[in-house]
Amino acid sequence: MILIDGKKEAAELREKLKKEVLELKSKYNKVPGLTVILIGELAPSKIYVKNKEKSANEVGLKSEVIRYPETVDEKTVLNKIEELNNDENVSGILVQLPLPKHIDKQKVIEKILPSKDVDGFHPTNVGNLSSGYESSVPCTPLGCYLLIKKIEPNLNGKKAVVVGRSNLNGKPMTQLLLKENCTVTITHSKTKDLKSECLKGDIIVAAVGIPELVKGDWVKKDAIVIDVGINKTDKGIVGDVAFKEVSKNAKALTPVPGGVGPMTIACLLKNTIECFKRVQK
Repeated sequence: MILIDGKKEAAELREKLKKEVLELKSKYNKVPGLTVILIGELAPSKIYVKNKEKSANEVGLKSEVIRYPETVDEKTVLNKIEELNNDENVSGILVQLPLPKHIDKQKVIEKILPSKDVDGFHPTNVGNLSSGYESSVPCTPLGCYLLIKKIEPNLNGKKAVVVGRSNLNGKPMTQLLLKENCTVTITHSKTKDLKSECLKGDIIVAAVGIPELVKGDWVKKDAIVIDVGINKTDKGIVGDVAFKEVSKNAKALTPVPGGVGPMTIACLLKNTIECFKRVQK
C-alpha cells in the first residue's frame, strides 16, 4: 500500500509556488498578498492562522493577519473586508471560521469579492465551479484532488464515492471529480447501506466527521482512499477511516494527521497566487 504523504506533497507544492512567486515578482514588480482576519481566541483557529502565515511567508507572499476580539461587531468586520476589497496590494482575503454567533457567516462570505475569495466559498465561485467555469476552489477538496491525481493521473471513467455532502468539502469534491470524468456517488448520514456504496468506489473521499466510520471491509481491493476527517477521541486524533483495517485493502491511503491537512494550507497559497494572476491578465 502507498501511504500518501501530505507533508511531502505540500512541501513540493510550496517549492513550485515559491518559484512562481519569484517569476511574478520579476514580471510585475510586486507579489501576491494574503490577508487573514482572525476573530476571537479559539485555539484551533489560532494554530491554523499561524501555520497559514508561516507558509505564506515561506513562499514569498505578502502576508498579513488582522486580529479582532470575539466581541467585535459585525459592521467593523464587514467594513474591513470592504477596505481590503479595494486594496490592490491584497490578492486574497480569508476570514477564519468559525465566527462568533453574533456575526453572520454568510454575510461575511458574500462581502468578500469573488476575485479575492481564496476559500472558494462565495456563491459566485461555488456556481462557477459547478458550471465548469474558472473559479477559486475550496482548499481542502483541491488538496484531496491533487493527492488523488498524484496516485492516478488518469481518472477517466473511475467510480468515486464521496462520503459527506458539506459545502466545504463534499459538494466541491464532487465537482472536481466530475470534471475528471469520474462517475460520482455522494453519500451521507441518510444513505441506505453505506458499506455497499463504498465498496463500488475506485476512489473514496471520506469527509463526514465520524471517527473511523469507513471500515476495512467497506473498501475494495486497490481503491484510493482519502481521509479528510479529524476527530478527537480517547485514542487521540483519528480520521473518518479505520486506518489499520483499510490499509490492508487500499492501493493508497492518507494518514491522519499528515495527509490532507498540510495540502489544505499549500492550496490556500496556490489560490492566492491564482487570484493575483487573474487580476493581472
